[in-house]
Amino acid sequence: MSEDAPKLHIDSDWKAQAQAEKERLAEKEAARVSQGGAGHDHGGAPGEMPPADFRTLVATLASQAMMGLGAYGDPQTGRVVIDVVGAQFAIDLLGVLEEKTKGNLTPEEADELKEVLAHLRARFVQIARLVASQMQRETDAGGEAGVAGSIGLGGLKDAGKPASASGLIIPD
Repeated sequence: MSEDAPKLHIDSDWKAQAQAEKERLAEKEAARVSQGGAGHDHGGAPGEMPPADFRTLVATLASQAMMGLGAYGDPQTGRVVIDVVGAQFAIDLLGVLEEKTKGNLTPEEADELKEVLAHLRARFVQIARLVASQMQRETDAGGEAGVAGSIGLGGLKDAGKPASASGLIIPD
């Protein structure tokens, strides 16, 4: 296998699920806007900022988490970028938001936040297991043993540079 070949295998099912989730969220937003989302029509000029509301806050944190979970590749290298620690932080912030706003949200907002958190937490566990498995294979193969550090569901510990042969980019 060539040295530049990615070792992390992200199956097409995972990619299809991520794309379906993006489409589902876009449809949900379009439906909300078409129902007269109380001045929330931000389909205006390109570069226009979305409304500063609860849904935008949740969507921003969810996007950060998805980015850290590899939903978007590095456009220059085409490699999947995984930032487990950053993703976990964004998910934890959403959890704090859920806890601190309990009883102060509309039923729709509470349901949406609960759904987003459930999805992100499940995806986090899936990606963390893939990353841990990849690191273990590299360590077992005598590759860059110990370079990437150890990983658990709590995130990366003592993370350094990723193994050069890996198709995985793990930020410092």
